[in-house]
Amino acid sequence: MIALLEQSERLVASVNLDFKRYLFDAIQWNNRLIGIKGARGTGKTTLLLQWIKEQNLPTEKAAYFSLDDLYFTSHSLKETVSTFYKNGGQILVLDEVHKYKNWSQEIKNCYDFYPDLKIVFTGSSIIDISKQEGDLSRRALLYELVGLSFREYLSILNMVDLPILRLEDLLFNSAEIKKKIPAGFRPQQHFGNYLNYGYYPFGLLDPTSVHQRMNQLIRTIVEIDMAELKDFDIRNAKKMLQLIYVIAQQVPFKPNISNLAIKTGIHRNSLNNYLIYLEQAKIISLVFPSGNSVAILQKPEKILLNNATLLNALAEEKPLAGTVRETFFVSQLQTFHKVYLSKQADFLIDGKYTFEVGGKGKGQKQIEGLENAWIVKDDIELQMLKTIPLWMFGLLY
Repeated sequence: MIALLEQSERLVASVNLDFKRYLFDAIQWNNRLIGIKGARGTGKTTLLLQWIKEQNLPTEKAAYFSLDDLYFTSHSLKETVSTFYKNGGQILVLDEVHKYKNWSQEIKNCYDFYPDLKIVFTGSSIIDISKQEGDLSRRALLYELVGLSFREYLSILNMVDLPILRLEDLLFNSAEIKKKIPAGFRPQQHFGNYLNYGYYPFGLLDPTSVHQRMNQLIRTIVEIDMAELKDFDIRNAKKMLQLIYVIAQQVPFKPNISNLAIKTGIHRNSLNNYLIYLEQAKIISLVFPSGNSVAILQKPEKILLNNATLLNALAEEKPLAGTVRETFFVSQLQTFHKVYLSKQADFLIDGKYTFEVGGKGKGQKQIEGLENAWIVKDDIELQMLKTIPLWMFGLLY
């Protein structure tokens, strides 16, 4: 266990506190059991190490353990926590919990046995904690970390610090919003780069290799993370990768389940489940029509890739501008809002706000006669009347 503590100390010492993700200040850190889900590459580990560093406690009192460490192939989590606690441990951060068998049950036991020990754990976005044996959903305060917003991208690169905007403020307080945008700021100078490689923090370190790394990341998600799903046969990993490729070359599209089944070799009865797995893994986004039909819950009306960086990484040819716009819009809104397809325009948000997304020349035709409806345009800088710049939806978190 000494080796684990030494590794924790090195990692905590090396982490930088200059920039923190949007979720850092939203987490109620005083809770005794906290769970953070998220897709690979979104920065969960960095966030945890930053928080431990801010506690300013010695490693024997506050430590970080990754459960994919070889140490846990021959030592149980339960005995490790027991030793840590007996030696004065107060805070324990457990990363990559989905890599450890029976993690939920053992964390539950530790929570019950050591009432003055704080535990924070992270896991893959595909984990359904309520379906784990230990069912921590009633004990843990749960959060999800998504990729960088455009606002965070600008901040982490020290370009400009912009405020987080509520959607309602963006829609109804345009005059106040304009006051918060620094004079001389030109969003279009940076927006294209963000769409290409800025969604994942690791893409900022080496933009030239981000697309290659994204392909490797997807293979790891399918071949390793999805192996933890009880209903996913890992022998179908190759078919799942083929499904991702087929979707990536056609987005956005209204899925034809029979055609997808033929192209991928996946039985049509399994295809809906596979699409749900991919959405849980934050590889795709499933968008349903507005309404309450049971059929809507079974088949999406439109499929998009989860974010614009992923779209650019997987597309064989340069994606169409309209596809990039819709992908970005949905990726930013779905974090805290419900996104549906609109019957008259493009999207309906939270069942009450309608948006038509397009380029600089997009007109008002699609929203004529609609209450609470806006045009979202690319290639413009500021709001005017019922028109909102696309980039501003990157300020929502």
